[in-house]
Amino acid sequence: MESTKILDAKGLACPMPIVKTKKAMNELEIGEILEVHATDKGAKSDLTAWAKSGGHELLEDTEEDDVLKFWIKKG
Repeated sequence: MESTKILDAKGLACPMPIVKTKKAMNELEIGEILEVHATDKGAKSDLTAWAKSGGHELLEDTEEDDVLKFWIKKG
């Protein structure tokens, strides 16, 4: 999937992936896509809830080699 920006949040524990995602999203225009890479297992539920509450759209999430990847479209 084509992303505007990639955020590396690997190795960070909650709540840092959310904090960094929020900061990165503020730098994007509406409709652009942020790709987030995280290793914290809690990031899946956290980012899903955060995207929904912030009016953003979680387009896809996958897991490869213990790395969770999320594609969030700015709303």
